[in-house]
Amino acid sequence: METFWYVAVTFMLAVYVVLDGFDFGLGIVYGFVAKNETDRRAALAAIGPIWNGNEVWLIAAGGLLFFAFPKAYSAGFSGFYLALHLVLWLLIARGLALELRSHVNHPLWRQFWDVAFAGASLLLAIVFGVALGNLIRGVPLNPEGYFFVALWTNLMTGPEPGILDWFTILIGATSAAILAMHGANFLAMKTEGELRKRARRAAWLTGSAVVILVVLALTAVPFVQPLFFLNYAAHPMGYVFPVLTMVTLLLALEIRRREWDAGAFSATSLLILTMLASTAWGSYPNILIATSEPANSLTVTNATAGVYGMQIGLWWFLVGFILLLVYQACAHQAFWGKVKIDAE
Repeated sequence: METFWYVAVTFMLAVYVVLDGFDFGLGIVYGFVAKNETDRRAALAAIGPIWNGNEVWLIAAGGLLFFAFPKAYSAGFSGFYLALHLVLWLLIARGLALELRSHVNHPLWRQFWDVAFAGASLLLAIVFGVALGNLIRGVPLNPEGYFFVALWTNLMTGPEPGILDWFTILIGATSAAILAMHGANFLAMKTEGELRKRARRAAWLTGSAVVILVVLALTAVPFVQPLFFLNYAAHPMGYVFPVLTMVTLLLALEIRRREWDAGAFSATSLLILTMLASTAWGSYPNILIATSEPANSLTVTNATAGVYGMQIGLWWFLVGFILLLVYQACAHQAFWGKVKIDAE
């Protein structure tokens, strides 16, 4: 039962990254591909009806983590208190930018919210990547299962690391590049004309950077967290995920070269899923890995809720999951197709 909830939480988070990830990615490339007001309106219209619905997956994943692994939820939210507040404010800034931009018809007003949207999207992509880097590297958990991590120390990994070190910064940069590629592919799929051409070029350029960063990240992981290598050595079947990651990345670039927009977007979606699956496989059964003393790590066994609660919660989860899938399918179906914006 604990393994099921581990997979369920991981899956919910992965779907959130795929769905809200193209919102972040579009924001990252927004200032480079949208050259005039018509382009900017078209880009924002591509995500306007669905961006807030995509964030439901983050709320659902957080609720599921609290329900299934309350001790890990408590430790993570207290230890990453500063980082989570930063995420909250960035989500607020991005939402305000999308909602308020069109309320005043003045160039300075629109430019201010354009900068807020692009900046918040880039920082969110980096922050979520840094968070993933912290989960891979581990945190200084004490015997009670809690920790405190400074924003940075000497930028080196070790028993008492900071939130920011060379490894987490690398993962943050990789995350931003992948989501920029993902968002550019989505924008190319949803638009036409010159905007689509610029989005395609942005996807190709960011994809080239992704290849370099992914290779560096995959190379660095065994040195920073040897536990990952041990897990894969003990269960070689898991190698299918990192292999699929590289295959999918190369496939995404080839599809992008052939200018099949929907295929390129599907490929980057699969790339995100396989990368997160690789992380989950290497981490299991750990949820939070202790850098100081391995015995302090929070696992699916010692951080779990009661057996009875998890059994009862399974039915509520299935009902909620089905409703969420239906809502998401209806939302995307209602706004399917190319964005049409009249030139001013």
